[in-house]
Amino acid sequence: MLNLLDLPPAEADRVLREFAVEQGHQPYRGSQVVPHLWAKPVPSFAEMTDLPIAFREVLAAHFTLPRLALDSQQRSSDGTRKFLFRLADGQSIETVAIPDGDRMTFCISSQVGCALQCSFCATGAMGFARNLAVHEIAGQVRELALLDPPVRATNIVFMGMGEPLMNWKAVDPVLTILNDAKGFGIGARHITVSTVGILPGIVALGKRREQFRLALSIHAPTDELRQTLMPVNTKYPLADVIDAAARFDRRVTFEYVMLGGVNDHAQHAEQLASLARRCGAFVNLIPLHPGGAMGFTPTTPEAIAKFARRIRKTGVEVAIRKSRGMDISAACGQLRVERLRRRPPVGTEQDREIEVA
Repeated sequence: MLNLLDLPPAEADRVLREFAVEQGHQPYRGSQVVPHLWAKPVPSFAEMTDLPIAFREVLAAHFTLPRLALDSQQRSSDGTRKFLFRLADGQSIETVAIPDGDRMTFCISSQVGCALQCSFCATGAMGFARNLAVHEIAGQVRELALLDPPVRATNIVFMGMGEPLMNWKAVDPVLTILNDAKGFGIGARHITVSTVGILPGIVALGKRREQFRLALSIHAPTDELRQTLMPVNTKYPLADVIDAAARFDRRVTFEYVMLGGVNDHAQHAEQLASLARRCGAFVNLIPLHPGGAMGFTPTTPEAIAKFARRIRKTGVEVAIRKSRGMDISAACGQLRVERLRRRPPVGTEQDREIEVA
């Protein structure tokens, strides 16, 4: 049976209209299904009560709407909520919902685990299992909209488990589903793709006509230091990543996790500011979450503020990310590590291919 949740909205509409005609119904009956996939989701075809019962039954016989099973959730005192979803093969992924005034930001995952092994990241420590399918990525947004009461996103950041640009084959159509008016209808400027600097993926994202945002995980302002923290720097050196950011014709953000005594010295602030000026980037300083520190010590709030002032004096925009979910397992990958036994990573050579179409 065809999984409708793996299709972009326009393709789903075409398939469903053709199917309606084949079943002796008017084409519009097929189009009536589409809002129930993402914009106003329902758990199953049976709940599509604006459709005739007979058509709902034949839809259920020919198509699927797979669910993600909610294994557990945690709620922080600051309103942040973290969800652990179980997939059909028993693997698990995490999603975080972060309220801030009238905004609700979802931090979504694109892979089960991560192959990049950044030294300060809990997700990297668990190893890599596989890429997520389209319906498993977009399904995180769908499942939260199906809660009672529903939790709906105004902003999306691909900053959960995994490297999204190493799963471009799935992330590309997911961006369409998130942004399309017949999908979730979230503005492109409210959707941010975060990457360690996978150059083919940055090029592919830049070719999209929508104004999706790019966030670069820099975390060190020199190749020498970055190499010790992020092994991917061997394949994609810092200079190449900065050049790609300079060519990206939209707003770029530098993500910079503050590691006490490692990357938070005065010269690091000056070097980081120099990189940001080269590509007009906004710098986002991130306090290290103690739960996912992986042996590192968080930089003190006072030292982070001083670091930010040094950058701001150079004319570069800088902000300090507000720490959220400090009283729950909100560090990326932490909840999955705590709740599940470690599984050996599977071979990744095929799954890790970057597909730039």
